Amino acid sequence: MLARMQRNVPLAPLTTLGIGGPAKYFVEVQSVDEVRQAVDWAASKGEPLLILAGGSNVLIADEGFRGLVVHLNLRGITVETDGTVKVAAAEPWDEVVAMAVARRWAGIECLSGIPGSTGATPIQNVGAYGQDVSETIVSVEVLHRSNRRVTSLTNADCEFAYRTSVFKNAAKDRYVVLSVTFRLNPNGPPAVRYPELQRSVGQAADLQQVRDAVITIRRGKGMVIDPADPDTHSDGSFFMNPILSHADYENFPKKDAPHFPADERVKLSAAWLIENAGFHKGFVHGKVGISTKHTLAIINRGGGTAREVRELAAMIQERVREEFGVELQPEPNFIGF
Repeated sequence: MLARMQRNVPLAPLTTLGIGGPAKYFVEVQSVDEVRQAVDWAASKGEPLLILAGGSNVLIADEGFRGLVVHLNLRGITVETDGTVKVAAAEPWDEVVAMAVARRWAGIECLSGIPGSTGATPIQNVGAYGQDVSETIVSVEVLHRSNRRVTSLTNADCEFAYRTSVFKNAAKDRYVVLSVTFRLNPNGPPAVRYPELQRSVGQAADLQQVRDAVITIRRGKGMVIDPADPDTHSDGSFFMNPILSHADYENFPKKDAPHFPADERVKLSAAWLIENAGFHKGFVHGKVGISTKHTLAIINRGGGTAREVRELAAMIQERVREEFGVELQPEPNFIGF
C-alpha cells in the first residue's frame, strides 16, 4: 500500500461544483517521487487512475471513482528570469496571476479570478476576456504514465487550440502535469481586447486595474468562488462557445445573433443560444439549475447530483440542436461515468 492511502474518500468537497461520490482509493502527493509511486501502484494493481487538483473543471459521477484518485499538492514558484516563472501544478492559479500583476508582468492579467490549479491551465488552454494561457506558456513538465519518466513539452508540442490541447486529445491520460513555465512581459501593457473589458476600464488601464475589473465582472456573473453564494458552486462555463466554418454559418438560422471571427471561422455565443432556446437564468432542475447571474453556469443549488447535472445539460443540448442546428460541447471533464 502507498503511504497515507485512504479508502472511500468523498470527492465532492474537493470540487467547485460540490458533486461526486467517493474514491475507492485516495492519496495526496507532495513530490514528483510520490506521483511516480502512485502511478506505479495503480498500474501494478490494474486500478484506474484519476489525477485531481483544484477540482474546478470536473463532473464526478454520483458513484464516485472506482480506482485511485491522486490529489496533487505539488507546490512552489521559481522565478527563472525577469518575466519567466516555473509554477508547480498545484499552485492556485489566481495567486499566480496576482503575483504576476504585482511584479508588473503582463500576459495573464485577464485570467484573474479563475478557480483551480495552475497545472490544469494548459490542459484546457484556459482563457478569458481575450487572453489564453497558450500565449505565454513556454513549456509543460510532465510525468509519462507508461514509463514514469519526467519530460518537458514545448508550446508547440501541446497543440493548443480553443479550450483544448494535446492533453485532452491525442495524449489524453498519457501524462501527469507537474509544472508549467510561463514567459510574461515585464512592464508590458495589459491586454484590453474584449469589448466588455474595454467598456469597464478603457484603453489606458494598468495591469492592476485590468485585474480588478476582470474580477468585478466575473463576480457579477457568479464566476468567483464564494462559499456563501450558491451561484458560484459551479464548474464555471459549462459549455464552450461553438465555432462554425463559414459554410456551416451560412446555414445558421439567426444571423443577427452575436458572432465573432475566430481563425477564419465564426464563433457563436453559447450563452445566447441557451437563453434563446428557452433556458433562462435561474432555471431549476431538481437540486441543480442555471445560475441566476450567468446562463453558461450550471450550479449545485444544494444536494444536487451528477445525474441531475447531466440531465440538465442534455436538455439544453437537445433544445439548442433543435432550434439552431448547433451542437454544444461541455467544457468540464466527466469522471466515473
